[in-house]
Amino acid sequence: MHLLNVGHLYESTARFTHSIIGTYPTGADDLRSAYTGAISTLRPDALRAEPEGLVVSYEDGGWADHCRANNVFAHIVGPSTPSSGPTREAWDNTIAQAVKLIRDIHPDLGRLVDLMVTDVVVFNSGADGGGSANRMPGVVLMSPAAGWGTLDYAMCLVHEALHSGLFVLDTVNVMFKLPPEVLEGEEYRALSAVKIGQKRPLVAAFHAAAVAVPLMFMEDSQGKSDLVDKYTASLRDACRDMQTKRKYFTEYGRLLLDEMTEWAETDPIDFEQVAHALSSPEFAGYKPAAAA
Repeated sequence: MHLLNVGHLYESTARFTHSIIGTYPTGADDLRSAYTGAISTLRPDALRAEPEGLVVSYEDGGWADHCRANNVFAHIVGPSTPSSGPTREAWDNTIAQAVKLIRDIHPDLGRLVDLMVTDVVVFNSGADGGGSANRMPGVVLMSPAAGWGTLDYAMCLVHEALHSGLFVLDTVNVMFKLPPEVLEGEEYRALSAVKIGQKRPLVAAFHAAAVAVPLMFMEDSQGKSDLVDKYTASLRDACRDMQTKRKYFTEYGRLLLDEMTEWAETDPIDFEQVAHALSSPEFAGYKPAAAA
């Protein structure tokens, strides 16, 4: 699956970076610093991205203020309450453990997070989830539930990192023939793999299906099956429904959809394919077909 392949993401991110700052990274080791330089041009001057690592902040930090001022993720930021020093220390420690767990599950999942996530903003809000937005590249909002363990933090980071990665892939290669605001229309909606039984705008439905794949893989790697049991049938239904909207996908979008659909239809679900997709050179490149 191209949508999970780190080599493909690296290539696309290099092209994305070039489109913004006019130069290509000199190699894989330079990609993160080049990417953060590019996305910093899309962020407020006071909130530039660091070239390495994760910057963790809280409800009183600059990103939280930015979200409040611009009504971004109001359901997470709005109800947040002040966090104490011990709570913040626990968050920091668990995030660090989650990053290690991601790398232990699969090194290329770690590379995905290392490249795409620059800032994590943690809230006491009761929203029990996370969020990321194209207008805030690199930033993950997180509102941990009281019962979250390290795996839950890890899955939240991977979930939002892949959303950011899909934004880069879509910017560089273009997945849909119509703009997102048009695809909000009722006739373009498709079943969600996560909000089971509900139809969502086509872009959101595609994203939800895509991010379900690594989360199921991560859970399976830890000997758990809650998400696998919950999403296997709904992911198949979502892919089948999106196939009925095939005419709205570009050639590249159809490639991603077809690969995901093929995987979703395996019975039983084959998680070795996910590990292969993350690292295999088979999925690393993509060149659109020449116009006739």
